[in-house]
Amino acid sequence: MAPDWGSSSSPSSTLYCEGLFPLPAPSPGHCCGQLPPGYLHPAGRQCGYGPDHAQGDPTGQGWAEPALLPQACSLPSPLGSPPGPRPCLWQCSLLLHQWLPPETIPVAAAAWWETHTGLGAQYEVTNLVGKAQGPQVQGKDERLVTVRLHPCPPPDFFRLCRLLPSKNNVRSAWYRGQSPPGDGSPELPTPHYNTWVLQDTALESHVQLLSTMLGSALGLKDGVILLKIWLRQRELDKGLGGFSGFLVSMLVAFLVSTHKIHTTMSGYQVLRSVLQFLATTDLTVHGISLCLSSDSSLPALADFHQAFSVVFLDPSGRLNLCADVTASTYHQVQHEAQLSMALLDSKADDVFQLLLMTPKPMIRTFDHVLHLHPLSRLQAACHRLNLWPELQDHGGDYVSAALGPLTTLLEQGLESRIHLLAHSRPPVSEWDISQDPPKHRDSGPLTLGLLLRPEGLTSVLELGPEADQPKASDFRQFWGSRSELRRFQDGAIREAVVWEAASMAQKRLIPHQVVTHLLALHADIPGTCVRYMGGLLDALIQGLKETSSTGEEALAAAVRCYDDLSRLLWGLEGLPLTVSAVQGAHPVLRYTEVFPPTPVRPAYSFYEHLRERASLLPRTDKPCPAYVEPMTVICHLEGSGQWPQDAEAIRRVRAAFQLRLAELLTQQHGLRCHASAMHTDVLKDGFVFRIRVAYQREPQILREMRSPEGMISLRDTPTSLCLEKDTRQLPLLTSALHGLQQQHSAFSGVARLAKRWVRAQLLGDGFTDESLDLVAAALFLHPEPFTPPSSPQVGFLRFLFLVSTFDWKNNPLIVNLNNEFTAEEQVEIRSGFLATRTQLPIMVIITPNDRKNSIWTQDGPSPQILQQLVVLAAKALPVLEKQLMDPRGPGDIRMVFRPPLDMYDVLIRLSPRHIPRHRQAVDSPAASFCRGLLSEPGPSSLMPVLGYDPPQLYLAQLREAFRDLALFFYDQHGGEVIGVLWKPTSFQPQPFKASTTKGHVMVSQGGELVMVPNVEAILEDFVILGEGLVQAVETLSERWTV
Repeated sequence: MAPDWGSSSSPSSTLYCEGLFPLPAPSPGHCCGQLPPGYLHPAGRQCGYGPDHAQGDPTGQGWAEPALLPQACSLPSPLGSPPGPRPCLWQCSLLLHQWLPPETIPVAAAAWWETHTGLGAQYEVTNLVGKAQGPQVQGKDERLVTVRLHPCPPPDFFRLCRLLPSKNNVRSAWYRGQSPPGDGSPELPTPHYNTWVLQDTALESHVQLLSTMLGSALGLKDGVILLKIWLRQRELDKGLGGFSGFLVSMLVAFLVSTHKIHTTMSGYQVLRSVLQFLATTDLTVHGISLCLSSDSSLPALADFHQAFSVVFLDPSGRLNLCADVTASTYHQVQHEAQLSMALLDSKADDVFQLLLMTPKPMIRTFDHVLHLHPLSRLQAACHRLNLWPELQDHGGDYVSAALGPLTTLLEQGLESRIHLLAHSRPPVSEWDISQDPPKHRDSGPLTLGLLLRPEGLTSVLELGPEADQPKASDFRQFWGSRSELRRFQDGAIREAVVWEAASMAQKRLIPHQVVTHLLALHADIPGTCVRYMGGLLDALIQGLKETSSTGEEALAAAVRCYDDLSRLLWGLEGLPLTVSAVQGAHPVLRYTEVFPPTPVRPAYSFYEHLRERASLLPRTDKPCPAYVEPMTVICHLEGSGQWPQDAEAIRRVRAAFQLRLAELLTQQHGLRCHASAMHTDVLKDGFVFRIRVAYQREPQILREMRSPEGMISLRDTPTSLCLEKDTRQLPLLTSALHGLQQQHSAFSGVARLAKRWVRAQLLGDGFTDESLDLVAAALFLHPEPFTPPSSPQVGFLRFLFLVSTFDWKNNPLIVNLNNEFTAEEQVEIRSGFLATRTQLPIMVIITPNDRKNSIWTQDGPSPQILQQLVVLAAKALPVLEKQLMDPRGPGDIRMVFRPPLDMYDVLIRLSPRHIPRHRQAVDSPAASFCRGLLSEPGPSSLMPVLGYDPPQLYLAQLREAFRDLALFFYDQHGGEVIGVLWKPTSFQPQPFKASTTKGHVMVSQGGELVMVPNVEAILEDFVILGEGLVQAVETLSERWTV
C-alpha cells in the first residue's frame, strides 16, 4: 500500500485501514409508525433490517483520505442490547443534529471487530471529515493495525432536495430552547449541517470515482502522493477544515475530467499542473464542479458561493467538497502554490529538497503568531457578533462559527500591513469509546499567523476618508474610539487612527495593537486572552536603557555620523593626494553589531589624565570603564606615479598620510584625533572612528616575489591576503549588506540575534562576524521555500533551522549578494567545490566577490566547533518553537540562550567589577557597577579609552600560554565564565625535551622518564594570570588524568 501523506497524524509504526459502513433503510415491517409533529424519533430505536457489508477502496492505492483497504463486515446489535432487532436510522434523524449519534455506531463497530478478528483492541471515536458528521471508529490491536470505519447510509436514504444549501434542517426554536414562532417566518438555511450529512451518503460514490479515474494511471497516483507530501510539509491538511489529501485527490480527478491533466502524465507533471491550477484559480470567487449534468433542479454555483467561502462541487452537483475550508485556508494554499511555482520555475538544483522535504510549521512560516486562549471566550464573541445562525448551523461549535468572521475582521484592520492571515484548524477529536466526546473548549488554542508586508508595516497612521464623505461613519464605527479627525498638510480633514510607536521595534508590533483593539471592540475578547508572539526575542538585543528599542535607531545615528565624516574626508584640503573612496568596514556600518554604540562622554573622575597626549587612562581603584570600540573606515587615496614600489616604503608613506589626516581634521573641523602609523582615531559627536589609509596597489606589490635572476612572479602571502581582505573585500561586503538592510529592515535584528545566540553559547570566537552575517543574509536572499523574514523572531528560528540542517560537509552556502550569480554559475561553483573540497575549510561560504576561497571562514570554525554549533541549534530550535506555540505563555524565553556549562572540564569565574559589558549578559544583572560615563552625552575634548576589555585581554594571554593544552570559550557580551576544554592529545605522555617543559612535569612510567601536563600548576597559573579578575577556578571533570 502506498503511504498516505494526507491522513491525520499518527505514529509512523501504525498501519491504517479504512472501510465504509453502508447502512440500508429500515424494514417497513419493523417501523414504529409516524412520529407526532415536532418530535424526533429517538436515537437507537430498534428496527430490523438485513445484514450489510463494509466496503473499502478496491485498489488499495491510497488516494483517498487516508488509504482504503478492502474489508467486509456486518453491523451487529449494540453491546448490551438483546439479540435480534438492529439499530435503525430513520429519515427523520436528518433533523436537529440527530444523524448518527455517537452512542450508536461505536459500540456496534467494536463488537464487529472482536467478533470477526478475534483480536482485542483499543477503541477510539473520531471525526475525520466534518464536525457534526457521524463518528468514525478506529480500533487498534496489538499488531499496531488501525481500522477506521465510516458509517455510510444508502444513497437514497435521505431526500436530496432536503439537503440543498438553501434548506434548513435544524430548527432555531429547538436549538435556542424557545417556543416555535407563530409569525410563520422562514427558517435560516443550514448549509454546513446539510453538507455533513451529504458527505456520508456520498463516500461510496467518491471512492468509486477515484478508483475509476485514477486506478490504472501510475503517474496520477505518484502525483497525488507528491501533492499529499506537499500539503503535509506545510501543515495545510492538518485538522478539521484543512485542504486534505482527499480534496487534492478529487482536484486531480477534476483536472483529468477537464483535460488539464492527462492519464499518461508523470508524477512531476501532475504535481506541477495542480500547483499551477491552485496558484492561478481563486475558488473563493470562481468555484468549480465535477458535475456534468444539465439538470435544472440542481443549485447553481452562485448559490453555493452565498453559503460557503470556498466552492468545489462533487459529481452530484449537490455536495460542496470544500464546505469546511475557510477563505483564509484556501488563500494560504494558493499562496503556497504560488511560491512553489516560482521555486519550480527557478530551476534550482535543490528544488525537490526545498519543495517536498523541508517542513514549514506555522511558527517558522509566519512573521508573527498569536494565540486566542481560552477558547471559551469565542462564545462571547459569537454573541457579540450575533452569530446565532452560524452556531445553529455548526451544531454549537463556536470555534468554527466565529473563525470566519474573526479572520475577516482582522484582515480588514491589517489590510495594509499583511500579505496573508492564516489560522490553525481544530484538531481531529479522538476519544475513548467509554468516554464522552470532548468539548469544543478542549480542542486546543486558536492560533493565527501573520505574514507581514514590510512596506506598510511600520506606518503609525491608518488614513480614513474625508470627514464629509459617506464612508467616514463606517470608518468610525470600525475603529471606534481610536478614530479621530485630523487636519493634514494638504488641508484635508480626514478620519484617522494613530498608533503609539516611536522605535522600529514598536512599529513592528503595531499589528498587536490593531488585533487587541479590534477583538476587544467587536468580539468582546479582552487583550488578556490574546497571547501575541512577535517580539519576545527583542529583549536579547536591547541596550541597557533601551527597553522599547532594539537598537535600529542607534545604528542609524552611527551611520549618519559616518556619512558626515565621509563628507568631511572628501572635502579635506591640503592632502598631497585626493581621496578616491571612503568605505565602512565595521559591523555597525552594515547594521549587524549586536549592541550598537552610543555617543560617549567620559566622566574624568574615573580616569587618569595624560595631558601630554590629551588622553585618558583607567584607574586601578575604579571599576573597569565602559567598553568603546572604534568603527573602522577605509580611506582610499588616488593612484599616482609618486607612490613607491617597495612594500616598506609604501607603509611609511601611509603612516605619513595618517599623521597628515589627523592634522587636517583637527585644523579644518576641530575634531579630536589620535594618529598612529596604521590608523587615525577620530572622535566625532561621541562616536569614535578608526580611519585606515589604503593604497589600491599595495596588495599587488606584496604578492611580487623577485627571484635571484631578477624575475618577478606573483604569489599570495598571508600579509597580502590579510591586507586585501581588510581593505577591499571587507568594505565591499559591508556595502552589500548595508544595501540588503535597506531592502529588508528585519535583516539587522536577525543577524544580531544570530550572533548573540552563537556568542552566548561561548562559540563566538570560532566564527568571524562576517561569516555569521552572511548566514543571516542567506535567509533573505535565498528564503525558499519561505518568504524573506519580516521580523527578527522568525528569522532567528530559520537561522537555527539552517545551521542545524545544512550539509556543511558536502555543500557550499552560496550567498548571491546583489543577485550577481546566474543559475549556471551556481552549478559551476558546486562542481568546483566538490573537486577542491579537501583544500577548503569545513564551513564554506561563497559570495560574488569570493567565489573559491571562502575567506571569511579560513580561520574558523574548526570541525569540532561547527559540529557543536549544529548540535546546539538542533536542540534549541524545537524548544524555542514549543515555547512560542504555548498559548499559556512562552515561559523563560532566555533559556535557549544560556550555554551548557556541564560540557567543560574547568570553569574560570570572573569578577563583574572588571567586565565592561556586564549588562549585556543574557541574564542582565539587576544592578552593576558604574562604568564612568555621564548620563547626558555631550562634546568631549579627550579621547575615551578604546577597546579596553580585561576578559578579552586575559583570554588572549590564556590562549597564548596554553594553546597546546586547552581550548578556551567565552561570551564577550558580559559573560562571567570562561569554559576550558582540555585537548585529549596533549595528555599523552611525551618523551623529555627541553622544548616541552612548559606547563609539564616529569614522571616515571615503565621505567622511563616522560613529560605530562602539570594540571594543578596550570590551574594555579589561571589564577595568577587573572589576578584581580578571576574569582574562582572550578574543576568539573578529571579528564586530564593520564
